[in-house]
Amino acid sequence: MTSFRLLLQYSFLILSFSLPVSGQAQVLTDAAVQQTVVKTLDAIYGQEFAEANTLIRQLQTRYPQHPIGPILRATLLEQQYVPVEQNPTAASLYIQAANQGLELARKMLERNEKDPEGVLFALTAHSYLALMYTNKNESLKAVNEAKKAYPYLKQGFGMQEQSPDFFLTTGMYNYYVERYPMDHAVVRPFMFFFQDGDMQLGLKQMDVASRKGVLMRAGANYYLAHIYLKHEMNPQKAALYSKYLVDKYPANPLYVMRHAEALLLAGRYSEAKPYVQRLKQSTNQMAAMAVLVFDGILDEQDERDDKTASANYQAALKLPFNEAYTKEYHAMAYAGLARIAARSNNRSQAKAYYGKALNVGAYKSLIKEGKAFKE
Repeated sequence: MTSFRLLLQYSFLILSFSLPVSGQAQVLTDAAVQQTVVKTLDAIYGQEFAEANTLIRQLQTRYPQHPIGPILRATLLEQQYVPVEQNPTAASLYIQAANQGLELARKMLERNEKDPEGVLFALTAHSYLALMYTNKNESLKAVNEAKKAYPYLKQGFGMQEQSPDFFLTTGMYNYYVERYPMDHAVVRPFMFFFQDGDMQLGLKQMDVASRKGVLMRAGANYYLAHIYLKHEMNPQKAALYSKYLVDKYPANPLYVMRHAEALLLAGRYSEAKPYVQRLKQSTNQMAAMAVLVFDGILDEQDERDDKTASANYQAALKLPFNEAYTKEYHAMAYAGLARIAARSNNRSQAKAYYGKALNVGAYKSLIKEGKAFKE
């Protein structure tokens, strides 16, 4: 479900903040509000949660009947408690905020069914709920929310010229509507429901958003880094996008993890070390596994110390992984142990480790490595 999750996560938020609007119910034609929204998002991604809370309260006080406040609240919760689905209290508040945003958006649509902000905030709310249910492995609920979001997503396909941020949602759709059935053959018979995409066009569109986007530039860079790591086997290009994130939001552990990973997979070990060190200072629960795996890669491939590398990989495998963020690190640890076993002429053990890596991992480069050894 990882690609499905990525198609949902954040990609719809830009729709809510980018469309030029008019009418009494609209708030985003106000330049001061637009500035506050951008400032709020920067505070959220920069881990400045107290400031973000203050700004959200200001927006909710000024616009109590508008969904912008609850949607930003859900975004804050997702970042502050990542992985939010593992925190029952935060997850409940997240769902509550998304549903509140949806209810307010529906009220806007009751007054005017073509109200652009009502339509687009309804899309955002459905997408956030789909994301939560996906991460909680409640697939039927997730699919139901995604179906409700899809018609709104289609309305954004022709809006790129109105705002470069629309290149993100359209680009993600063009890429994943083709990529997902390639990786998950079971869904192919159901894809007739969806409009055809174009993977290369999707990458180009997301790149435009990563350079010219205003409100979702961070999201575009994050997803492009992920895509080039997981699907395109191009960590050098992934590092270009993740570098923007760590430079702008150096305190965000997800962005630091992504950039360190890209540098390590690109073989740029000396550049990666400061970011691995930065992760060691993080209190985020997922950083511990990332550090062990990244140290293992450095020990194995830079220091040529298989003994220490093996100890780090083994320690990482004792930690539980998160489906959305750290599952691939388990696969990387198994692959590292497989390479070490192969160098020790223990082919049967190496084959067993690669088998475990293939059972867990989804990165094309890792799959290629594992299958090549087992052939």
